[in-house]
Amino acid sequence: MQKTISLALALAAGLTLVSAARAAEWKVISDKTVEGFGHNESVAWDPTEKVFYTGNFGAALKPADKDGQGSITKVAADGKILQKHFLPANGEVMNKPKGIWIKGRNLWVTDIDVLWQFDLKTKKSKKLDLPVNYANDPALIGNSLYVSDNRNDKVLRITPADFLNARKAPKIEVVYTGKGIDPNGLWPAKGGGLLMAGFVDKAHPKAIYAMKPGQEPKALTKDIGLLDGLYQARNGDIFATDWVTNSLFVWNAKDGVKTLVTGIKGPADFAVVPNGKGLLIAQPDLVQGHIRFIEVQRK
Repeated sequence: MQKTISLALALAAGLTLVSAARAAEWKVISDKTVEGFGHNESVAWDPTEKVFYTGNFGAALKPADKDGQGSITKVAADGKILQKHFLPANGEVMNKPKGIWIKGRNLWVTDIDVLWQFDLKTKKSKKLDLPVNYANDPALIGNSLYVSDNRNDKVLRITPADFLNARKAPKIEVVYTGKGIDPNGLWPAKGGGLLMAGFVDKAHPKAIYAMKPGQEPKALTKDIGLLDGLYQARNGDIFATDWVTNSLFVWNAKDGVKTLVTGIKGPADFAVVPNGKGLLIAQPDLVQGHIRFIEVQRK
């Protein structure tokens, strides 16, 4: 998700690029909805092949059920479904794929109590059992993959992240637990460490937190809501989704929270593709089963 999308690709997605003005405020330039994805919890961008991958729960919106109905769908930059059931292959069974991370030809995805790693070229896979029962979002930092367990208030660190062809099982460590954050979305923080989106319930709204290695997490924002997807732009602004307001918003220390779009009934883990002066955000709606392709630029 971290390489620049080309102008031709943006045009293929039906987006109109405009010149950004000088102010720092983000503005929505276009908002396009593509339907037909079942119950999709996450989207990730593959900069090598220039396609998206989205996780699909299947027909039932039951995120903790081991029903064998889950899959990963391959999606073109313009939202066209290229292959509905791209992963898993070779008779493997997936349940409820949640957060996805891609680097090179490797795709990692959480699935209740396991972490999958796939080779996107060969579709070879390997599952790693995790000491959790609600693995949610992964984030790659260096040689380690961090995984949130939202319902048990934990973050795990798996080292090395690339275990697909390893003879020895990777090391699994608990790096955060029991502070009442119930982290959902994760993202590598600018300057080091990990960003976490808090997700408890509507009566106990949570903030965006930053955690340095070996330190306690600190709130960057006030308590906002039920936070899910998370991304930090190059300028430090943080994008996130909120299940209370059904919105995608952007935050920085100077301006606070600015809502970008609303009406997302299931505002889960989105993908962000820098496209020159702006960002293309592929926002899944877990409840409605579609993806909104939202282009934003700084005014």
